Amino acid sequence: MSECPHVPELPRPEPVPHAQTCPECLATGSHPVQLRMCLDCGHVACCDSSPHRHASAHYQETGHPVMRSFEPGETWRWCFVDATIV
Repeated sequence: MSECPHVPELPRPEPVPHAQTCPECLATGSHPVQLRMCLDCGHVACCDSSPHRHASAHYQETGHPVMRSFEPGETWRWCFVDATIV
């Protein structure tokens, strides 16, 4: 893992998640493969292996660069700008 320049800019402590699943998937009746949580605002969305890729869409809509896995036992983070695990 590497430290990207976006990590120091993240709010501390981490934001509270807005949901326990992807609300966009829930609204359309789709099922997320795995979940991610935005570390800027707490939005929970599905990963790129899910049919609708809502986590990537959230980044493109908001510019919030870093999400973390929202799966139990996982703590890794992904920076969309640097395309790397941070």
